[in-house]
Amino acid sequence: MTHSERLAAFVALGQRLNTIAADELTALAGRARNQNAWFDAPSVTAAVTGIAHLLAEEPLRRWAARYPPEPTTVRQVGVVMAGNIPLVGFHDLLCVLLSGHVLLAKLSADDTVLMTWVMEELTQLEPRFGEFIRVLPRLNAADAFIATGSDNTARYFEFYFGKKPHLIRRNRTSVGVLTGLETSAELARLGPDIFQYYGLGCRNVSKLFVPTDYNFVPLLDALQTCEGVLNHHKYNNNYDYNKSILLVNRVPHYDTGFLLLTRAAGLVSPISVVHYAEYASEVDLADQLTDVAAQTQCVVSAEGRFAGSLPFGQAQSPGVSEYADRVDTMEFLAQLV
Repeated sequence: MTHSERLAAFVALGQRLNTIAADELTALAGRARNQNAWFDAPSVTAAVTGIAHLLAEEPLRRWAARYPPEPTTVRQVGVVMAGNIPLVGFHDLLCVLLSGHVLLAKLSADDTVLMTWVMEELTQLEPRFGEFIRVLPRLNAADAFIATGSDNTARYFEFYFGKKPHLIRRNRTSVGVLTGLETSAELARLGPDIFQYYGLGCRNVSKLFVPTDYNFVPLLDALQTCEGVLNHHKYNNNYDYNKSILLVNRVPHYDTGFLLLTRAAGLVSPISVVHYAEYASEVDLADQLTDVAAQTQCVVSAEGRFAGSLPFGQAQSPGVSEYADRVDTMEFLAQLV
C-alpha cells in the first residue's frame, strides 16, 4: 500500500465512526462493558467520537504531511497497549500503520473488545491492512517497541525492551488552573475534564491550582451537573471508600456528594478525589507547574487564558498531533532503520 492509500483508509474509518448507527454503538458498548465495567455507554460513545475527531480528513492530512510518506525499512513494531480508558491504544495503531510499519499489538485484557472491533472495521475498509496487523500474546518478534504503563511497569519495559529502539511512557495526569475570576459557565466546562471516563485517563484533571484563600463554593455549585457519575457502581464505591478514609483520618476536605476535594501535595488523586494546591502569585504558580511538568499531560484553564493551557472542557478532545507524554510517536517511527 502507498501512503495515500493508507491515509484514505483511515479517513474512511473516521467517516464510518461518524455515521455509526445508534443501535450498533449501543450493542458494542454492551459487549465492552461485559468485559470492563468502566466502559459504559457514555465512555464508549466518547471514545468513538474522539477517534472520529482524530480522523477528520483535513487535519489528518496536514499532520501526516509532516512526516516521511514511507519508512526507510519496514519494521515490525510491538505495541503494548494500555486499557485504562476505551480505545486508548488507537493513536499508536494509527501511527504505526500510517507510517508504513507492521503492527504487532499486545492488547490490554481490559480493552480487547473495542480494539479488536476497530481493527476489523479498518481491515474491512482496506483488506490489505490485514497483512500489517497482528495481535499477539508476546512481542518477541518485534524490531522496536512502544509501551504504555505505570512507572513500575515502565521499569519492566526498560529492562526487557532496552536493547531495541523503544518508546516507553509512564504515569501522567492533567491539572487545572483557577484564578477565582471564572464565571459559573466556565467552571461548569471543567466538569468533563475531571469526570469523563470517571477520572481514569491521563488527560483527566486530578489536581487544581488555586489562589490563596480561594472560595470553592462557585466551583462546587458549578460541578453539580456532573453528579450522575454516582450512577456507576464502581465510581460510587470509590467515592464511599475515599470519603471514609478522609473522615477516619480527619483530613479537611470539601464534599459535593460525589466528588471530594482535599489539599494534598500529590499530583495523582484516587478516583472520586481531586487534590488542590494554593499559589501566592503568578510566579509561584509557574514554579509549581514547572516542578510537576514531567508528570503532567496537559494543563487547562478558563478559555485557555493561562499560557500553554487548553480551555476548560477540551482536555478529553486531543488533536491528532497531541502525543501521549508529549513524545512524537511518528518521529520515533520515522527514525527506525
